[in-house]
Amino acid sequence: MITRQLSIHSPESSVQSHRSSISYVLCKMIRPRVINIIAHVAGWLLFFSLFVGFITNSWDNPGIIKELFSPEYLLFYFTFIFLFYFNVYVLIPQLYLKKKYLVYFGIIILLFIAVYFLRPFDRIMMQSRPPHDRTDMRLPPPPANNRFEQVNPARFFREHRRPPVKTDITSMILFITVWSLSTALCIIKQWRLTEQRAAKAEADRANAELSFLKAQINPHFLFNTLNNIYSLAVTNNENTAPSIMKLSNIMRYVTDEIGEDFVPLDSEIQCMTDYIDLQRMRLGKNMNVDLFISGNTIDRKIAPLILMTFIENVFKYGISNHESAAITIKLSVEGREIHFYCLNKLFNTKRNVERTGIGLSNTRQRLQHLYPGKHSLKIDTNNGFYTVQLTLETA
Repeated sequence: MITRQLSIHSPESSVQSHRSSISYVLCKMIRPRVINIIAHVAGWLLFFSLFVGFITNSWDNPGIIKELFSPEYLLFYFTFIFLFYFNVYVLIPQLYLKKKYLVYFGIIILLFIAVYFLRPFDRIMMQSRPPHDRTDMRLPPPPANNRFEQVNPARFFREHRRPPVKTDITSMILFITVWSLSTALCIIKQWRLTEQRAAKAEADRANAELSFLKAQINPHFLFNTLNNIYSLAVTNNENTAPSIMKLSNIMRYVTDEIGEDFVPLDSEIQCMTDYIDLQRMRLGKNMNVDLFISGNTIDRKIAPLILMTFIENVFKYGISNHESAAITIKLSVEGREIHFYCLNKLFNTKRNVERTGIGLSNTRQRLQHLYPGKHSLKIDTNNGFYTVQLTLETA
C-alpha cells in the first residue's frame, strides 16, 4: 500500500514566504552598498584626521569642535571630497572612458588652478594659529597720534608692507593625491569589470560549446541504437519489443538528464546496461560481454554519456561477423575517484579503430571542460587489443 502525504499551504504562509524571499533579495542587494558607504566614510575620516591632527594645537580645547566645523575647515573638506567624487562619477565615465582626453585634462587643469587660488590647507593653517601669530593681510592705517607729523611713504610701506603670499604646496600635493587615488580606483574598477566580462564570455563560450557537443552526441548515439533495433525488426526477432523498451529508457535518460552537466552515476550505469543488453540481443552468441561494477555508486555524479561513448566504440569496432568477440568492461568507485576500464580485440578490418567518429573527440573536449586537471585518459592499441583507462576525480 502506497500512501502519499499532501501538504496544503495557506495563503498567509505563501505571502509570508514571498515576503521573506523579497527581504532576502533586498538584503543581498543593500548589504554591499552599506559596506561600500562605511568604507568610504572610514577612509575620509582617516584621510582628514592625518592632517587635522597635526594642525590642531590642542584637542583639550573646549572650542575644538567649533573649530573643526568652521568655514575654513568645511572648505577644506568639501574641496577634496568634491574633487574625488566628481572625478570618479563624472569626469572619468563621461569624458576619459569616452576618449575625450583634451576636455578631461582641461577640466582637471581648471580644477587645479581653482584649488591653487582657494588655498584650502593654508586657510585652516591660519585658522589654527593663535591670534597674535596670525598675519594681518590688510595694511594698517597711518598713525593718528600726530596728524601733522610728516610720514615717509617709503618707510611706512616698508615697515607695514603686505607679506608675500606663499604658494599652498600642501593643497597642490593633496590635489594630486586625491586625483590619483580616484583615478586609480576607477581604473581598478574598470579592470575588474573587464575581467568579469571576459570570464563570463569564456563561461558562456564553454557552455555553448558543451551544448553543441551534447547536441552532436545525442543524435549520433540514438542513430546507432535505432539501426540496431531496425536489424532486429527486419529479422522478426523476438527481442524487438524488449529492445524498444530499453531504447525508451535510454531516450528518457538522454532527454531528461542530458541537459545537466553532472548526473547520478547510477543513471549512467543503467543507461550502459540497457545499451549492452541491446547489443547482446542484436549480436547473440557471437559476442561475450563481461561487465563488472564495484564500489559505492550511490551519491556519486558523473558527466552524462561520458562512459557511453567508449562503450559505443567497443561495440562498433570490437566485434566481427566471422569471429566471436570478447569484451570486458569494468567500473569501480574508490573514494572520490571513478575508474573505468574497457577492453576489446582488434580485428583486421578496413575501418580504422582510431577513427571513432565525433563521439570520442567530443568526449575528450568535454573532459577538458568538466574535469580540468581532474581526469586521466589512456587509450592503447597494443598486443592486438584496444583498451581504454579513464579515471575521474569527483567532488
